[in-house]
Amino acid sequence: MAATLPPAATTTEPVFNAPMSSHAAAGHIDHHHDHTTTTGIPNKKLLWWAFLASDCMFFGALISTHLVYRINPPPGNAQPVQVFNIELTSFSTFILLMSSLLMALAVNAIQRGKVKSTRTMLLGTMFFGCIFLGGQVFEFTHFVHDKHMTLSNSLFGSTFYTLTGTHGTHVAIGVLLLGMMYVRSFKPADGRSGLGRNFAHLLVVCAVAGLAFISIVPGVLDLLEGGSGFGTYLSHNAAPLGGFAVACALLAWFARTPGPVEFDERHAVDVESIGLYWHFVDIVWIVIFTAVYLLEYI
Repeated sequence: MAATLPPAATTTEPVFNAPMSSHAAAGHIDHHHDHTTTTGIPNKKLLWWAFLASDCMFFGALISTHLVYRINPPPGNAQPVQVFNIELTSFSTFILLMSSLLMALAVNAIQRGKVKSTRTMLLGTMFFGCIFLGGQVFEFTHFVHDKHMTLSNSLFGSTFYTLTGTHGTHVAIGVLLLGMMYVRSFKPADGRSGLGRNFAHLLVVCAVAGLAFISIVPGVLDLLEGGSGFGTYLSHNAAPLGGFAVACALLAWFARTPGPVEFDERHAVDVESIGLYWHFVDIVWIVIFTAVYLLEYI
């Protein structure tokens, strides 16, 4: 008699056929390592690291030059302690360090796919960067007009303005890069480029940032220093204040997104790359603040 086979085993566990998201279907997004490259580091980040390595040598040369001439100052050199406003520079340093925190939060937000939070943190980083630049504009103006230290009348002025001005240029470039990334986050998901709208959006972002660190922040600092009364401040800055208000209103109008956007966690490496640059700029300023400012008070 043929053996009777036992019935096939059945399972009582329910089977879920939940639809997979497009990101999950495409595979896990690794924000730290790219296994398609030889080094395991995304090419974009690797290029940024190479650029920052060359910039380290550039700033190293500028800082070394300043320190060498500081040891043996020539006759008639400006006295740094009589020129510096260490309270203002300390405040600017604190603001720049806090901008690094906002930049880190922006990277964390885009890694989690939180686009709105990323935009907020990018704008916050830009705002803090503009405050730093505005403080530098106010400081340079004060040094030239009140302390009579220019780029050519003393060796200290030459090395100081070259070093800190170069760093300020790096901060301004960083603000521009952040603005470009902010505008890019509004690109529609349906493939429409919207090049004209994006260009106008970027111009508005640049107008807000430019007015902030060229006129608004230096004017506020001058008001706080007692350089002018509130009425004088308003009369001298009526046009910049009006332009700043209009630019902020336009910025809020451009921020209204009519539909889904292309920008998501897949673009985290782009935000991380700009974050590398911004953190580098902050670290360089810590070295400059210590070697140029704090060393004079020891």
